Amino acid sequence: MTKLCLRAVSVRAGEKTLLDGASLEVGAGEFVALVGPNGAGKTTLLRAALGLAEPASGTVLVGDAPLGSLSLRERAAALAWLPQAAAPPDAISARETVMAARYRFRETAVATRRAAEQALERVGLGARAESPLTQLSGGERQRVAIAALLAQESRFLLLDEPANHLDPAQQGETYGLLGSLRATGVGILCVTHDVNLLNHVGAEPRVVGLGAARLRFELPFAAPELPERLSELFGLTMLALPVGAARLIVPEPPGASAGTPPERDANGAER
Repeated sequence: MTKLCLRAVSVRAGEKTLLDGASLEVGAGEFVALVGPNGAGKTTLLRAALGLAEPASGTVLVGDAPLGSLSLRERAAALAWLPQAAAPPDAISARETVMAARYRFRETAVATRRAAEQALERVGLGARAESPLTQLSGGERQRVAIAALLAQESRFLLLDEPANHLDPAQQGETYGLLGSLRATGVGILCVTHDVNLLNHVGAEPRVVGLGAARLRFELPFAAPELPERLSELFGLTMLALPVGAARLIVPEPPGASAGTPPERDANGAER
């Protein structure tokens, strides 16, 4: 099974360590969520996995091949990236933007156009294919970027806050779409600040915590100890609340700890 592997990867900027000895694997059909405070090293880890940040030590492998040995087309076939901060929009259409993501394919313009339109339909923007990016909202431009990932058809997706700028319904739909891609064998490594969106992924994701440039834990999303580990990572109390068959993990409201709170089990239910 093809895997994306980081083995003891460290990244430095001058005297500052941005990532310290990170080892992580993402297999085909796996969903791995990266969580942690701002500045913890999450984006740096993604950039190292993509070859955009040169490791001071350690190795990045796609299958058995070192990342640096792959041609640009081979790298595009393996890895697709959604950055957190998008570039300022150009006055080109949504369709043209998504078509550009097909550059690794040797195909006709008709085939490229068809694939781009199918990707835009999947994110609910089929009717806006002709619209220039400059006339789209921030949420619509985010969905165009996700459509471009779909059109690239890479084996692994590396996503930095994919639900940025999206309303709550679109956030859930986006994570549901990512879950459907995972089910087809796509490996996903996703930075998120809202672990509750993982309820939309379907099969159980893994949650990896980063703090102060180091990996702190790796747990299944349903692990009873996850709220406690998140509390340690962020330095505040996180509560697990049962909602139907799901579990929401939320910060404890100010003043909620006054008095004697009810005892709760690992899933947040009162004992």
